[in-house]
Amino acid sequence: MAEAAAPTRRARGGGGAARRAARSAVSFETARYIERNIPNYEVLTTEALEVIEHNAETILEEIGVNFPDNPTALKRWADAGADIDGDRVRIPRGLARQLCATAPGSYTQHARNPERNVVIGGNNLVLAPVYGPPFVRDAAGGRRYATMEDFRNFVKLGYMSKWLHHSGGTVCEPTDVAVNKRHLDMLHAHMTLSDKPYMGSVTEPSRARDSVEMSEILFGKEFVAENAVMTSLININSPMTFDDVMMGALEVYAQAGQGCIISPFIVGGAMAPVSVAGTLTQVLAEVLAGIAYSQLCKPGAPVIFGAFVTSIDMNSGAPTFGTPEAAHITYGAGQLARRLGLPFRSAGSFCGSKLPDAQAAYETANSLNMGLLAGVNFMLHSCGWLEGGLVSSYEKFLMDADQLGTLHHLAAGVQMDENAQAMDAIREVGPGGHYLGCAHTQENFKTAFWKSDVLDYKPFETWADEGARDTQALATARVAKLLSDYQQPAMEPATREALDAFVAQKKEAEPDSFM
Repeated sequence: MAEAAAPTRRARGGGGAARRAARSAVSFETARYIERNIPNYEVLTTEALEVIEHNAETILEEIGVNFPDNPTALKRWADAGADIDGDRVRIPRGLARQLCATAPGSYTQHARNPERNVVIGGNNLVLAPVYGPPFVRDAAGGRRYATMEDFRNFVKLGYMSKWLHHSGGTVCEPTDVAVNKRHLDMLHAHMTLSDKPYMGSVTEPSRARDSVEMSEILFGKEFVAENAVMTSLININSPMTFDDVMMGALEVYAQAGQGCIISPFIVGGAMAPVSVAGTLTQVLAEVLAGIAYSQLCKPGAPVIFGAFVTSIDMNSGAPTFGTPEAAHITYGAGQLARRLGLPFRSAGSFCGSKLPDAQAAYETANSLNMGLLAGVNFMLHSCGWLEGGLVSSYEKFLMDADQLGTLHHLAAGVQMDENAQAMDAIREVGPGGHYLGCAHTQENFKTAFWKSDVLDYKPFETWADEGARDTQALATARVAKLLSDYQQPAMEPATREALDAFVAQKKEAEPDSFM
């Protein structure tokens, strides 16, 4: 809206103004995005990959995909050479892959603090928090519907978390704000309470446009026109349906040059075949069609090959997480993404547990390590996920975010320089000695081992004297400390006023709707 547009002097917003704000911001230690120095784990042979790719092209050519209630999309596909039959789009063999070729192999998502910029693709891994739960849980209040206060708290925790590189998007769904207006408050929170990169709204095309306009206020219109400042989640309605709401949001973001994750939503046995190969075939077909469509909207628009994958409990129908089948699919999808030359999104802190307990820990550890080894470039849901994605948990957010530090250290690989070889230490200590006091240990002990900020390593007597707290209790205490210590990153007053005015104007323009 013209009335709420950024002042003219903010047209440089991604440059000098953003850098001045960054210099004056309160700074918490945040690790740079992960750059892997370890190999990816590959489970499929070249022959297997070629079979899956052939079968995916057969799906697109013979079975087709649906683009319902979207005549614009159907026209774009027809003009590109696809066969249109009602809402069904059949894509000639090779066409989707040809269109995907214009998508970049990596891209930079800019943060309002340039030190927080992330590069998505290549050997990099960017970690973002949980996305979408309508409920929250903490030790004191139990399970309840999420509020805007909860949302702001999670943004603050994400901002202060050392190992998180990204503020995320819908870290919980604030049910106390009208559906048609809550995206404004959520974006406002990400923009003002954190200076890390963030995601835009996808629940309706007009909300995607609001996200672009608010970003233009924050960064400057010219900067947004030339740079990606958002990476947003576009879910495919598996099997093989591209609904008009998500595609409408994709169209907005692609045409604005903003990043999108094109992600099938797979529950094996329900939305895809029960077999690993069959699921991978459907995933690839859906991703090819979705990314191709983004390039029809704007060649060169940044995209990520997405794969949200879980299996199903055949007795209850409930999704299951941390399973070997999900790992095989994720490893295979990573191989397919790399053969396309595209960034890859998958994995997260997935679990089906109702509490941040042993089940949650086992399933989450399996899922996080799977993502690292699969070559994931953007890991949404990397912390906070509980109860199959229905709940954002305060304690689990802290527990997971702490464990993300292990991914950083694993990804660094094994150093082999002279210091790492430690020959001087071995000579100094000799047979029968110990290394606690040797020069090499004294020089390296501060950085030699990763150390948790949550887990307890004290002797039993000390642990008992301090209240015999379990991991959830330790995480509860750390949540309270981080929220107490939180300090808001600085922002230029004119920018804040323009954002406030935009949100206020948009909210006043229509009545509340909770549908």
